[in-house]
Amino acid sequence: MSGTSLDGLDIAYCHYQIQNNKWSYTIIKAETLPYSESWVEKLVSAESSSSYELARADKEFGEFLAASVIDFIARHSLEVDIICSHGQTIFHRPEINLTTQIGDINVLAAKTGILTIGDFRRLDLALGGQGAPLVPIGDRHLFGHYAQCLNLGGFSNISFERDNERIAYDVCPVNIVLNALARREGMPYDKDGEMARSGEINKDLLSRLNDLDFYKIKQKKSLGKEWVLENVMPLLDEYDLKTSSLLATFSEHIADQLAKNISGEVLVTGGGAYNKFLISRLRAKTSSQVHIPEKTIIDYKEAMIFGFLGVLRLRNEVNALASVTGASRDSCTGLIALGQ
Repeated sequence: MSGTSLDGLDIAYCHYQIQNNKWSYTIIKAETLPYSESWVEKLVSAESSSSYELARADKEFGEFLAASVIDFIARHSLEVDIICSHGQTIFHRPEINLTTQIGDINVLAAKTGILTIGDFRRLDLALGGQGAPLVPIGDRHLFGHYAQCLNLGGFSNISFERDNERIAYDVCPVNIVLNALARREGMPYDKDGEMARSGEINKDLLSRLNDLDFYKIKQKKSLGKEWVLENVMPLLDEYDLKTSSLLATFSEHIADQLAKNISGEVLVTGGGAYNKFLISRLRAKTSSQVHIPEKTIIDYKEAMIFGFLGVLRLRNEVNALASVTGASRDSCTGLIALGQ
């Protein structure tokens, strides 16, 4: 799994079991491989590259994924049935039915000799959906004992049951903005939200952020970095503020939006769960129980669930929910590349 925050490649070796129609999982080994500066630059620039350069990046990132997986398997002496790869999102424009993830699964299958499943989003878009979020099928089957599941990654998304339907949608940007601001100060991220804690909230900027049109859409909505580049970053740049104050204001904005959307006992995962300042601001704004789980779940829940999507794909079972994405029907999404 590789997300929009570009903090590294998550690799999780997981076991899935179904008994009496109930699924369970175990994350046996997992680690994050930080991207080199050259890979971050390649992935960031891919969006504006030529068609030739994008095709080359797709192949080369597939080779990087394959080498990383082969090394991971060897170091931990693992026996692997299938590889499930999300790839790296370059474009996500659901309003025009366009999404692109690079990291050619054919390269993964060829180099590893292991059956590989990927390209999980495009079938849903072809059916008129947002292609996201896809994690809620895992929330339903593996984390259904929580009232809601909230992920704080590059973007925040929430998932819950209502009237026997799984409802899920993106709430707001999180680390895609916070990390970009931290990089202005030469840091990959704002550890524990300490820089944000030292800043001052600009009420005018906060009001304008909270008034963005996306937040007036009720459900079946998803965000991409294009929306952030068009709507958020230019707004932040209008204000002559210290980075700490931009971080403080945007953190308050995140907490405002999350507080409007959560209720009951909420499982919080993703890198944002480590942001102590952000979590404290969220808890100050809600009576909901905000549950931060063990580190392995925080870091690897999303990777583990994309593995689960692959398991469901092999079983020809639904792994993308129309109630979540807005597609014309549920689907069993993911393309398969055979290994040996």
